Amino acid sequence: MSDAAIGVLVMAYGTATGSDDIERYYTDIRGGRTPVPEHLVELRDRYAAIGNVFPLSDTTRAQAEGIVERLNEGRGVFRAYLGMKHSQPFIPDAVASMRADGVERAIGIVMAPHWSGMSVETYIERVIKATHDDGGGPTFVFVRSYHDHPAFIAFLTARVSEALGRLTEDERENAAMIFAAHSLPVRTLDDGTQRCKTCDCDDSCRYRDGLQETADLVAERLELDDYLIAWQSAGRTNDPWWGPSIEAVIEELATAGRDALVVCSAGFVADHLEILYDLDIEARGIAERAGMRFERTRMPNADPEYLDVLAAVVRDHLAGVPAR
Repeated sequence: MSDAAIGVLVMAYGTATGSDDIERYYTDIRGGRTPVPEHLVELRDRYAAIGNVFPLSDTTRAQAEGIVERLNEGRGVFRAYLGMKHSQPFIPDAVASMRADGVERAIGIVMAPHWSGMSVETYIERVIKATHDDGGGPTFVFVRSYHDHPAFIAFLTARVSEALGRLTEDERENAAMIFAAHSLPVRTLDDGTQRCKTCDCDDSCRYRDGLQETADLVAERLELDDYLIAWQSAGRTNDPWWGPSIEAVIEELATAGRDALVVCSAGFVADHLEILYDLDIEARGIAERAGMRFERTRMPNADPEYLDVLAAVVRDHLAGVPAR
């Protein structure tokens, strides 16, 4: 391997940096369109409900630094860069920093395990545009998915086992297990099957299939026969979104007489609003009002074991090793 530094661009969605940045952030994720006042108030209220904490940028930076620290234990020389979609440092700024530092080779990884043309691919498009618009380079390769990487599956298996272990023996006997990811807008094909609204999937949806495969692999390790997938945090658009929603599934499970519920939000890798509010307040509230015990797996964040996973994913990708 060359002694020249390889850039590692770690990308995430972005976040408001504080309560005074919420409107700017919301406008950005809406493509520059000013949010409806009542929707802005609701978003502010949600942040207030979780204590006005905004941890995503710090967590993602720690993830980037942790990956590179592990990669540099080998023969390579790697350098960490952080690029966010909707907050500073923006992805084009990160690419510009790489160029200014003389980085010629780089690898990009999005903090989302499952590929979709509406999620991971949009980050990659921003990187490619930045390399073309601003004089070229660095040369990038990308990790597009690691939903089935053995290290990631082993990590999730341990987290699910831990969460199940917090239930009593009686609760485990009648518990439900949900694997969740962020819902996305969908389109319906002539044959009645669905795909994400903008993707190039042919035979079936790679995003939905990826979540199902993650769930199947974890369940196989734990010998779970009773589990399902669901979708959370759908946005406000006129399009239909992936379903069933986790809220609807919880209500169905309660009606069926389930005593407890464990949620593994496998599509997310950090604590932020979609976890701290959508799951810990909204979903938990639905379950507990129905008399169900609610548990969720701890998020990966910058846990050293998860950083080991990410470093293994990057290392294997650079070496051309398939995920499975």
